[in-house]
Amino acid sequence: MKIVDRKTKKEKDLVYDKSLLFLYHNFFGRILLRIAYCPFISKIVGKYMDSKLSIRRIAKTIKKSNIDMSKYEKKDYVSFNDFFIRKKKNITIDKNKNSFIAPADSKLLVIKLNKEASFDIKKSIYNLKNIINKDLSKEYQNGYALIFRLATDDYHRFHYIDDGTRDDYEYIKGIFHTVQPIAYEKYPIFHKNSREYTILHTKNFGDVIEVDVGAILIGKIVNHKEKKVYHKGEEKGYFKFGGSTVVLFVKDNVIEIDNDILMNSTLGKETIVTVGEKIGTRINKKGKEM
Repeated sequence: MKIVDRKTKKEKDLVYDKSLLFLYHNFFGRILLRIAYCPFISKIVGKYMDSKLSIRRIAKTIKKSNIDMSKYEKKDYVSFNDFFIRKKKNITIDKNKNSFIAPADSKLLVIKLNKEASFDIKKSIYNLKNIINKDLSKEYQNGYALIFRLATDDYHRFHYIDDGTRDDYEYIKGIFHTVQPIAYEKYPIFHKNSREYTILHTKNFGDVIEVDVGAILIGKIVNHKEKKVYHKGEEKGYFKFGGSTVVLFVKDNVIEIDNDILMNSTLGKETIVTVGEKIGTRINKKGKEM
């Protein structure tokens, strides 16, 4: 898969770690994968990543992933997870009420839903009913699925896309495949992975479903559940160690996706986006941008 830098327009190939290539493209690796994605193993790894023993991994990760630490608050980290959920010094939020923003620093793929509120990625076919275990297909038919994939080098906190209120969270137990595209061809990860969702009743974009998806060796999905009334740009939660994904489902005739993102997605390319930046525009009932 290609990844497009929105600012420079440059493209690069998604490069997989050798361990992932072994797990997903090798017979013996797939045997080990059955062990690796078990929740029990993820809990053990999560405990290690919360311990002081994991501190030594921080410097290696910064170097390997070429992370610019000047963007983040300076502190003495007490574990790898403490580093992994590091906070940014500054976050710029597009406050225009008509701007639909990215909830996280991520690689974005936008897919148009069909009349059954289903979509496919490579050889995996997904439908909204199986993702959230609730049939809202009629409400979201012909809408959009926006898939924000967070890699190890990304800022792993995610934010609200608008002002509004939300429903209670629903947790769906599952396993822990990687959320990188290498898994798309073999496993319906958004149907299988552990995930937590809520319906956001937003002020400017109607009801938006947000699904936070856990991934291989994820310690935990942490949503701030004490707050049901929120404002655009406020922190909603964070992911502990691993790659992870936020999926937003938006109804038809609500937003116009920015042309560059839509074109890249049509070509099967992800677009690098930053939390708070505009990725679409609210449209009126006649289908025109507002």
